Formats: sequence, C-alpha cells, structure tokens
Amino acid sequence: MKDNTSYRYANENPCNMCMPMGGIISFKGVEKSMVIIHGSQGCSTYMRRHIAEHFNEPVDVASSSLNEKGTIYGGENNLRKGLDNLIKLYNPGLIGVLTTCLAETIGEDIERITSDYLKDRGLTDLPVVAVSTPGYGGTHTEGYFLALKKIIYRLAGKAGKNSRINIIVPSLSPADIREIKRILHVMDVDCILFPDYSDTLDRPFERPYKKVPDGGTRLADIAMMPGAAATIQMGVTAGDNISPGGYLESHFGVPLYNLPIPMGIENTDLFVETLKNLTGNDVPENLRQERGRLLDCMVDSHKYNFEGRSVVFGEPENVYAIVKTCLENGIEPVVVATGGKSNKLTELLKSCLNGCRGNVHFLDETDFSEIREKSKESAANIAIGHSDGRYLTEREGIPLVRHGFPIHDRVGGQRLLSVGYLGTTMFLDRITNTLLENKYGSYRSNMYQKFYQNTGDNPLQTMR
Repeated sequence: MKDNTSYRYANENPCNMCMPMGGIISFKGVEKSMVIIHGSQGCSTYMRRHIAEHFNEPVDVASSSLNEKGTIYGGENNLRKGLDNLIKLYNPGLIGVLTTCLAETIGEDIERITSDYLKDRGLTDLPVVAVSTPGYGGTHTEGYFLALKKIIYRLAGKAGKNSRINIIVPSLSPADIREIKRILHVMDVDCILFPDYSDTLDRPFERPYKKVPDGGTRLADIAMMPGAAATIQMGVTAGDNISPGGYLESHFGVPLYNLPIPMGIENTDLFVETLKNLTGNDVPENLRQERGRLLDCMVDSHKYNFEGRSVVFGEPENVYAIVKTCLENGIEPVVVATGGKSNKLTELLKSCLNGCRGNVHFLDETDFSEIREKSKESAANIAIGHSDGRYLTEREGIPLVRHGFPIHDRVGGQRLLSVGYLGTTMFLDRITNTLLENKYGSYRSNMYQKFYQNTGDNPLQTMR
C-alpha cells in the first residue's frame, strides 16, 4: 500500500464538500428544525442548491446575509434579524446556527450572540444549537458529526436510565436509513435513531406544501439518549473530538459500540450480531434468507468481479465500507481516496489491504486531478463514488458507479439502497453490471488490438 507523500499547494476540484453543508444535513434529520447560515448569501444559496439537487427535494436554509458593512463592524445585527425572520416564517422547534469561512474569519462568537438573543426575546423554550463550521475547518463529514454532537449536548436531558439503544448513522441515503430502520424493526429493537432524514429529505408528494416537513428524530428522544443502555455509532473513522457516541460515553457513561456501515457480509453480520447481543433477540428468518441471497449473489458475480480494479473515493465512512465490500467480492482497490484527513481510516485500510496483489494508492486530503493521475497509472477499470468522479469516465474512460453524496448528474440518489444484506445485493449488482457493460462494450476492439497489433491488417476497418 502506498501513502500519498507529495506536497500539494492547492486542491483542484477537491474530493469533499465544506463543513456547514454536512451540518445542514444533520439538522434536517431532527423534527421541526431549521438552519440559518451565518455568512454571505452566496454560501447558503450554494449549499441549498447542492443538497436540493442530490435529494431532489426543496431545501430551505436561512442566511444572515453578511455584507461588507457586517464583515467590518460585525454581523450580530444581521444574525439577529435573520433569526427574527426565520422564527416568523417557519415557527421551528429547533434552530441550528452554522458559520461559514467569513463569519469565522472575523471572529463571530455565535454562542454568545444566540444566547443573548434568546434572553432578549424571552425565548427560553426554543433550543438553538450553535456550531462552528468554517469551510476551511474540515470536510462536510466532520461538519455532519460535529453538528450531531452539538445537538446532543444542547438537548441532553436529565432523563433516567432506559433500555433503549442509540443508533447514530453517518451521511447515508434516505433509502439506506429506511433499510436500517427496517432491520431494527424486524429484530424488535427499541431504539433512538439519530439523525433520521429518511422522510424530511425524501418526502412523499402532498398538498398543501409544508415549509417544514414531517419526520426527523423527535427532540424528546434526543433528550433521552444520555440514559440509553448503549450506543451503536456507524462512525469508525470519526475523530474523537467530533464523535457524538464518544461524547455520550465520556459524559454519561453510555457504552459505545463503534461499527462500520453495514455493507457487505462481514460488516452487516457485525451489526446484526451486536443488536442480537445487546437485546437478546434472535435473528429473524427473513434476515437469514436475505443473507443467503447475498451469498448467492456473490457466487453469481465473482467470476466477473475478480477482474475489477477499482477506484474508491468519497467520505471516509463510505470509503471504508465500499473497500470492505469490494474485497469480499474479488474486486481489488487500486486507488482509495478521500478529501479529508483521517488517521483512523488509514489504519483500517492498511489492515485490510495488505493482501492485495498489487500496490494500492491511498490518497487523503486529495483532489480529482490526483485521483485521475493515480487511476490512470494503476490501470483502474471501475470507479465507485459520487458524481464528481464523472471526470474519470469523461477523460480516462473509467466507468463510474455512483454512490454517496452528492449525485447531481443522475436522478434517484436519495433512493439508492446499499446497506444491509438486501442493499449490498443491489449494490453488488450495480458494480457487476457496470463491469460487464464496460467489458462487452470494448472487448472486440481490445481483442483485435491484442492479436493484430504486430500486423499491417486492420480487421476493425474491414468490419466497418
């Protein structure tokens, strides 16, 4: 395995989004919540459009609309006016205040501003969660987990001990969250799933239109999380400083089970077995059958997948789950890339990639110019990740299996199912069919180039 050691002066088309964008998605998984971005209007517009194009849903994000005057003299008045308008128009049950590069650079103390605002307005019952999320402070994954931690910190109540299990999920598709909820239901697990944007970011069409959609983790449930029997957090790559499960363990003594996303046989088995051990409930027959169908799918597709040389990129948690799934099915990663810096991911990858036949390039804090360069060098024939990887197809002819966030050049990103035994089966079919399409689309020309390259004949020209 090769680590990236070259020094890069600037990123060109980075392999991640900014911190506040991840924070917005977290808040969308809480009931009756609204977000205001303390920064320029352009930042909130960009993030709103980016999220809306992926989920194909209207996404409202307020803005304090900092201008030149606010930048020089401070933006407190802008934020106060923005909060006034937000409350008037949306009547939210919770408000998330996220910062941008501009607000952080001028040193805005949003904790003090929001605290003073609530006192001045007499809004003692309205929870406001302030999260420092400058774009240069980290990736959208870090913003996502940090926002979850701050929400728990703000809402944590003095509820007594209870038998429920906290389930903290990373940034997944709404379809994935619904599948996790189904597994929890069939295993009869009494849980608090957080965050839950399976309805808020993939809602059914209905009249009249609601500015704040139904759904999301209930505020009362979040307040009970410190008294839960255990926490299962799908965040093996999350740093300790942003881990919501780690916060619950260190401050409230809630045992933490940090697991990978349940993709593939091993990771899904681990999730199901952990649920079984914590609850004492047996694994139902329908889950066992789904596991058997996944094994059958792996047998069916292995003869095609063993030729796969994959580029895997995206959020660290997704990258780790995809790499594990690929290895189970004979697909060898040749380039593994993420836009953030995750020492935990590096160690996890080193332990599972040691058995690969060739060198594996691991790239962190990277961009797509470097990913493209290493993919070409490694003769990759399939890429797995979000839509920004389309440049690998356009410029290097490497077909892309779209997975993760964002997906902008196709519809249905919010409906892609990839977790659990059922989701892994569907994910594996997408990979296998992409390899087959690429093979059948080029094998004739490759065959003739191989067998006739030393002759003057041009059978392809004759065939035309």
